[in-house]
Amino acid sequence: MYRMQKTVSVIDLRAIRANADKIKSLAGKCKFYAVVKADAYGHGAEEVSRFIEDIVDGFCVAIIEEGIALRVAGISKPVLVFTPPLDSYDVERAKAYNLTVTVNSVETARLCKSLPCHIKVNTGMNRMGCGISELPEILKALDTENVEGVYSHLYAAHDTVACASQLALFERAARFVKTYKPTATAHLSASGGILRGGRYLFDGVRSGILLYGYLPYGFNGDFNPALKVYARRAQVTEFVGGGIGYNRADKRYKNLSVYRCGYADGFLRTVPLGEKTLCMDSFISQSGEEYKCVMDNADEYAKKCKTISYEVLTRVTQRSEKIYIR
Repeated sequence: MYRMQKTVSVIDLRAIRANADKIKSLAGKCKFYAVVKADAYGHGAEEVSRFIEDIVDGFCVAIIEEGIALRVAGISKPVLVFTPPLDSYDVERAKAYNLTVTVNSVETARLCKSLPCHIKVNTGMNRMGCGISELPEILKALDTENVEGVYSHLYAAHDTVACASQLALFERAARFVKTYKPTATAHLSASGGILRGGRYLFDGVRSGILLYGYLPYGFNGDFNPALKVYARRAQVTEFVGGGIGYNRADKRYKNLSVYRCGYADGFLRTVPLGEKTLCMDSFISQSGEEYKCVMDNADEYAKKCKTISYEVLTRVTQRSEKIYIR
């Protein structure tokens, strides 16, 4: 183990690649876009992308800055940016770095006329995307040759009834876009839709959470978590009474270990990693090992925090040294 004051995130790229192979198998002949937004859910977007670039068809990121980082890292495959350009500066940067933009309105279509794009349709998530009735005007505003795809995103992917209505809407949208651009890649499914399979797969799929070894709510499967986070012991101290960090002690101890990991490292203050609550930069434990594993399963830690693995993964490597196993 490396000797440093930061927490240490050990990331098994082999596990991520094995997960990617499983996803690719589930997707069949569909294009497979790896979602590496939010620093690949905390796993390190550049390293993850380089390690699996040969087996995916492209990547998805949330914002243009993330796409630029991939290009600087040497990634050459298509990179789709989920957030539509907000102004001409975004358009200039997307063009300079050969990024594929999302078009979600007539205004965005006019702004992005010269860029490769995927049209985002709102089929029920109501987060981003145009209405189906807007498609004719959007397509007229675009150069048809630049329309490379049409996509949407399932809400409540575990709910069969909700998914069926979204599927029907997206089938209509995809048919309409393909009358203008028959080669446009239609993609509706993220991880949940991939596990549903069948008609939900269309021409392409996008996977985020499965890639990192976790399942979306309501689904079963066999994927391998790739991340473990360790904290280094900073001191062993004799208990002299009083408190545990900022808290009054409610029992007597012999010796206590202080670990260099706190809520500023992305862990929740009120969920103990040792005794009582976390301090900003440390926590106290009866444990004595030099390096203590503070998270090896994001689902289990998320349950304690009353949240989901997605949030945990993007938080706990904030101030961490990433060590990769290849």
